[in-house]
Amino acid sequence: MDLKGYARLSEDELADRVRRLKREHDAVILGHNYQIEGVQLVSDYLGDSLRLAQLATETDASLIALCGVRFMAESAKILNPEKKVILPSESAGCPMADMIDGDDLRRFKAAYPGVPVVCYVNTSAEVKAESDVCCTSSNAVDIVRALEAERVLFVPDRNLASYVATKVKAEVIPWQGHCYVHDMFVVEDVELARAEHPGVPIVVHPESPPGVIELSDYVASTGGMMKLAAEHDELIVGTEIGMVERMNREYPERDYYPLSSFAVCRNMKMTDLPRLAWALEHEQHEIEIPAETLERARGALSRMLELS
Repeated sequence: MDLKGYARLSEDELADRVRRLKREHDAVILGHNYQIEGVQLVSDYLGDSLRLAQLATETDASLIALCGVRFMAESAKILNPEKKVILPSESAGCPMADMIDGDDLRRFKAAYPGVPVVCYVNTSAEVKAESDVCCTSSNAVDIVRALEAERVLFVPDRNLASYVATKVKAEVIPWQGHCYVHDMFVVEDVELARAEHPGVPIVVHPESPPGVIELSDYVASTGGMMKLAAEHDELIVGTEIGMVERMNREYPERDYYPLSSFAVCRNMKMTDLPRLAWALEHEQHEIEIPAETLERARGALSRMLELS
């Protein structure tokens, strides 16, 4: 069936078709917390970037369908070079990852000879290949501490770098990239949320601006946010709204509120059930990475998993 044919099916029909195709193709579906609800519901596993990276190394499936954005699918391929990894929406990229490339990082490194590079997992395989170790939002502080370096270069997110700098002794030298979704949060969002929901704790993602982090009660990755959701009857959540949708679905007797209803990642929403079904049927769009780049990038990702 072509993509238009899948688009004419109902949500239930699509979900059934995805589950059947998954069995037929010996596939596992890994879904990020920011995916639309329909994709989350058919995913075998949901998680943040670190969890998806770990899961990619644990699966016995021969085909990995990564429902997220390109750098996540690349990470799965880097860690599983012998497996076929597909990205259901070929155009689902990450604007922050695009804010630095291999040439940019090589110039950055040249300005600071000998200083180790910590790259956020939200980067291309090319950038990972130029880095000493990767990190995610959930382990960035621990990774930098584990290096025991006086200075580190941190790419590409300036906000995550700023947060890490408050938690470690090392000097953290940031690249000036950002996540457009988290960077849009402002202090007024926090003040308005507290006025609308008195006494309800606020958790924000470490990709948020420093002023927002300072006024919040908790700072956590999406995986950490799910742990907090299990502990609180109410929570104000400062990240992409897909996270709030998952919380409200898994804990329907509780109340979770978005810090901003405008916090939507258009790239994360590109993957839908018709595209997932079509990609599984045709085993498209396959992630391919040059062998040398893949091998060097795997060193940075593997070191992260070892230190995690």
